[in-house]
Amino acid sequence: MLKHILSSSVHRLPKTVVPPLRPASVYFSPLHRVLGSLRGGRLFFCSGSGDGADAEAKVVELASGADESQTKASSAIVSTNPRPEDYLTVLALPLPHRPLFPGFYMPIYVKDPKLLAALQESRERQAPYAGAFLLKDEPGSDPSVVTGSDTDKNVYDLKGKELFNRLHEVGTLAQISSIHGDQVILIGHRRLRIAEMVSEDPLTVQVDHLKDKAFNKDDDIIKATFLEVISTLRDVLKTSSLWRDHVQTYTKHIGDFTYPRLADFGAAISGANKLQCQQVLEELDVYNRLKLTLELVKKEMEVSKIQESIAKAIEEKISGEQRRYLLNEQLKAIKKELGLETDDKTALTGKFRERIEPKREKCPPHVLQVIDEELTKLQLLEASSSEFSVTRNYLDWLTALPWGEYSDENFDVTRAQMILDEDHYGLTDVKDRILEFIAVGKLRGTSQGKIICLSGPPGVGKTSIGRSIARALNRKFFRFSVGGLADVAEIKGHRRTYIGAMPGKMVQCLKNVGTANPLVLIDEIDKLGRGHAGDPASALLELLDPEQNANFLDHYLDVPIDLSKVLFVCTANVVEMIPNPLLDRMEVVSIAGYITDEKMHIARDYLEKSTREACGIKPEQVEVTDAALLALIENYCREAGVRNLQKHIEKIYRKIALQLVRQGETIDATIASSQSIEPKNAKVDVDESGQNAIKKENLLGSSNPEQMGGTSEEDDKLQLDLPAEESPCPDNQSTDNEVAKETEEDKETETMTIEKVLIDKSNLNDYVGKPVFHAERIYDQTPTGVVMGLAWTSMGGSTLYIETTLVEEGEGKGALHVTGQLGDVMKESTQIAHTVARAILLEKEPENPFFANSKLHLHVPAGATPKDGPSAGCTMTTSLLSLALKKPVKKDLAMTGEVTLTGKILPIGGVKEKTIAARRSQVKTIVFPSANRRDFDELAPNVKEGLDVHFVDDYTQIFDLAFGDEHSQNIEK
Repeated sequence: MLKHILSSSVHRLPKTVVPPLRPASVYFSPLHRVLGSLRGGRLFFCSGSGDGADAEAKVVELASGADESQTKASSAIVSTNPRPEDYLTVLALPLPHRPLFPGFYMPIYVKDPKLLAALQESRERQAPYAGAFLLKDEPGSDPSVVTGSDTDKNVYDLKGKELFNRLHEVGTLAQISSIHGDQVILIGHRRLRIAEMVSEDPLTVQVDHLKDKAFNKDDDIIKATFLEVISTLRDVLKTSSLWRDHVQTYTKHIGDFTYPRLADFGAAISGANKLQCQQVLEELDVYNRLKLTLELVKKEMEVSKIQESIAKAIEEKISGEQRRYLLNEQLKAIKKELGLETDDKTALTGKFRERIEPKREKCPPHVLQVIDEELTKLQLLEASSSEFSVTRNYLDWLTALPWGEYSDENFDVTRAQMILDEDHYGLTDVKDRILEFIAVGKLRGTSQGKIICLSGPPGVGKTSIGRSIARALNRKFFRFSVGGLADVAEIKGHRRTYIGAMPGKMVQCLKNVGTANPLVLIDEIDKLGRGHAGDPASALLELLDPEQNANFLDHYLDVPIDLSKVLFVCTANVVEMIPNPLLDRMEVVSIAGYITDEKMHIARDYLEKSTREACGIKPEQVEVTDAALLALIENYCREAGVRNLQKHIEKIYRKIALQLVRQGETIDATIASSQSIEPKNAKVDVDESGQNAIKKENLLGSSNPEQMGGTSEEDDKLQLDLPAEESPCPDNQSTDNEVAKETEEDKETETMTIEKVLIDKSNLNDYVGKPVFHAERIYDQTPTGVVMGLAWTSMGGSTLYIETTLVEEGEGKGALHVTGQLGDVMKESTQIAHTVARAILLEKEPENPFFANSKLHLHVPAGATPKDGPSAGCTMTTSLLSLALKKPVKKDLAMTGEVTLTGKILPIGGVKEKTIAARRSQVKTIVFPSANRRDFDELAPNVKEGLDVHFVDDYTQIFDLAFGDEHSQNIEK
């Protein structure tokens, strides 16, 4: 028996003796109370037996916090005159979580005031009994999912017949031990079965008292099952102290375990769900009940084993890590005593000394002093302190920099010229400047870092030029973009006091490249931001100043760094966006863009070749004509750069690749199908020279006439005739005019053709779509009041027309209305042009009152494009005079220049871009200010070719040229 297993004496107390009040902790351990709360309803033990004979037994008090008088009053079981079996009509109490077993003690909460009052009244009438019935789950709900708060809420809402239908039929007759507020403490006595409902509010039911079925105590099967339950409980007791507390308490207050008691005990304290417990409660056959309980305690045993294994695994893991840590510490101490190994700090110090030792002779003295001080400081710091990690990182950066280490530069001008020409076409200004830099370095024996700024529209190759320069000079290359940069710390580093502090970009660059004379490309320098963390443009002043960067000071390193040997190359789209102090430290090299001829060379020699290789297409498989490239440049890719041109060429070759693959798959499928139908008919025609007219490589796209065995040039196509039922020629003799005989049953000859893909102007639209650009030139001969001007944009140069028309004419109605999204400067230019035109007209035709009596409208198309700038003054003046004189300007004439009130022509910018725009529009005659003659003379000969350029100082020269005056001999050319 369990009583003997536990070695605890159990005494049956007399029925009439009420035990003295003891706190709950005497009977139940804290773990026991926790277990009861986790299972949804706490089960305690009373001294009443399962058959109702000991109804007035002792009760374990739950509410230990109540005062002594109240506790004494509530702990005693109220004496009753009728016996429990006399109660055939009882109040029905729903139990949401677990059924109440006979001999056990359970507190429940009653929220219904009427039911609570009825219970109180029953207790006061010396009839403290009610029926406790388990509540059924809602239809469609999962009983394994715990939703305690929702279940309680549903119990409180159920009333009357709805509640009656939700109750299990078998329950327990429970004695009302005490009532504390809405808490009612029940003691289970015997099993009940609901017969019928008596009343609805509160729910009262008529019940039948159930007794266990008769059984033979000496039956071997029942006895064996009983002993197996005890054996299983004994195993569980070895692993779980909770069960040990349960057994001790039960045997002390209930007595020895009988067969029915043991079955109820095992089911009540097991971790089974409520439906399994209800099944045990409903079972009246003691043997079956023992079997059900045995199954539950066996499951509990398995759970205990799993719990024990989990606890053991965690304990072993923790103890293993602790043991390993202790052994490692002991090993370190032993090695330290024997001198076999140094500690972490000594190893770190040794690593830093080894790193700086090869550079000690080249390293500046002030840097060596800082490194030695930091190494001494590192030895004195604890490895767990935050200062230790800061010092370690600082030394890591200091010793990793290439102090005094320079790469061997190549001063071979011829090799540099070859590399630059290999990578880029044109760009003579940039190449000459780099060659000059190399020549100076060769004469001096050393090269001094310079700051070169490459300015120009997008796609002209500014960034790739920097990489080519580094290759030509044999320098390491490092690029970083400052577009949108708003934090000064990205340039000059953070202070070491901050968490996660790092040096600036230049220190990171030197560490990455490993030399002190790299080429650093600072991209998008005209797009610097300015945020709350300072002004990065001002921080770049020290970095890019040749007089200051020999002692550049990074906030993190806090030691001067020599950057004078670094070659800085900056790129910008618009020079005007660069702050003047920063621009003053740079040498600007302008890249205006490429004219059509240059784009043709670049597309043919660079872009097409690289794209074809990237797509895996052989040169003999495709041909792109010059007319197609020219149409692509003029109608799709008119911008100054070639990036968009490269995208369009890649688009063309991708479509060609798809076309070739599809044709190859079609022919392979046709050959396979013909061979499967009649393999002997796979005939190969042979020409007179004995060569195969159709070869496998030709099927894959080759169209070389020589490889095709002498076929005609007009037929770049390969024909493969596959008759369905043609008999093969026995001797394979060739006949040029051989005609296959076909009968009515023969199938139609299938002809598959593969062409050498030809991209011409006619089929260009199939590959790149409709043209994006159309001719900028709207008029062959500009009408009266319309003059072509030249403009500069960030994408290069362009031509635009300035149109003036007469709106209204009348005495004293002279006025000027302006449209075209013009900026403030351009609006002022229109007023100046109007005044100058009136003065010129008064001089040329004193009796012409056109401007005084005419309301004019001046427009600059396209109206959706914003425009501003002063260089359209002379064009506007000419447009106004053309309308006043009713004479169109000279054909193929374009002009640019700023005009003053006295008629003087001031210089303008963007000469190369405007010249390229004029050539694109097929303009023959251009008018520039005289001050721009030097800019025009510096242009490449192919840009100036075929242009009649006039340089003027005064507007009267433009007047004579535009309106064909015979006295135009004084205009400079």
